[in-house]
Amino acid sequence: MAQPVLVQDVFKRYDDSVPALNGVDLALNAGEFVALLGPSGCGKSTLLNLIGCIDLPSSGEVFIEGRATTQLSDDELTALRRDRIGTIFQFFNLVPTLTLAENIALPLVLQRRRRNDVDKRVRDAIESVGIAARADAYPAQASGGEMQRAAIARAIVHEPAIVLADEPTGNLDSRNGEIVLDLLSGIAQRGQAILMATHSEEAAARSGRQIRMRDGRILT
Repeated sequence: MAQPVLVQDVFKRYDDSVPALNGVDLALNAGEFVALLGPSGCGKSTLLNLIGCIDLPSSGEVFIEGRATTQLSDDELTALRRDRIGTIFQFFNLVPTLTLAENIALPLVLQRRRRNDVDKRVRDAIESVGIAARADAYPAQASGGEMQRAAIARAIVHEPAIVLADEPTGNLDSRNGEIVLDLLSGIAQRGQAILMATHSEEAAARSGRQIRMRDGRILT
């Protein structure tokens, strides 16, 4: 089985200024929970966007399960992002007109799964994050912790190889932050690769490996 993520000598430039990423190398293994630490503007989100197939490197290569993203068509990148990657955001990014359960189902709907398969997977995912009683609530009716747990369920419902988490505890109180970190640890233990960008040393300490970034470079 190919390594979930391999980043080799990646640069990302948006104009003629200092590159957002400056020769980054990173390998992420199945079942690994890695925290990416650094100040705002250091390149964390840019790196997550490249691994998430939202953007492409200016030079170097990003391999997702052995496939170089620069060699894929737009349709192939879309399929890779849809099928093999899950993303968790700081501000949840739930669709306000859909219930929590309907939000969680979105990746499966995009994959055109059968209705009975969707229903089972959503039920299992929502139970795994502990909000089954809130399945029919809309985001505006849910707490921040409930919305983030729904976002985690949405990120894992299609069983991706890679879960990217961008400041997943940044908008939560300490109790709900701990719940989210427990859930991420459990996801990694099931064999999925987790890459979490965070400002929080406490959150990073819950991961299995910490990587620090500054000025577009990885320091450790």
